[in-house]
Amino acid sequence: MATIDITEKTFDETITNNGIVLVDFWAAWCGPCRMFAPTFAAASEKHPDITFTKVDTEAEQGLAGAAGIRSIPTLMAFRDKVLVFSQPGALNASSLDELIAGVRNLDMDDVRATIAAQQMAAQQASA
Repeated sequence: MATIDITEKTFDETITNNGIVLVDFWAAWCGPCRMFAPTFAAASEKHPDITFTKVDTEAEQGLAGAAGIRSIPTLMAFRDKVLVFSQPGALNASSLDELIAGVRNLDMDDVRATIAAQQMAAQQASA
């Protein structure tokens, strides 16, 4: 599956309607972004069950700002609508494969329970 460009208008729908979504925040002027692009594209062909997306931070400044992007490239991974990974910097092919395997192997019930516990603790701390 090829990578798809997403925008502020299509971001939520893409995250909601797909199990695993990888999002590459990039810009045309960014050297590391251009170096990472072929690795990301190759992984998209290797893993057709995963949705590989790209966000042009120059064209989608509002989305990049909402996502808290401060450095590019930044790669985010969502699984079942939950952000499970976010890190700036280009990955090599083996690191990207390791990330994909890690996201696939997550116990999402555990992830949701951890998030709920963190939210409860934050609410109690602010009370």
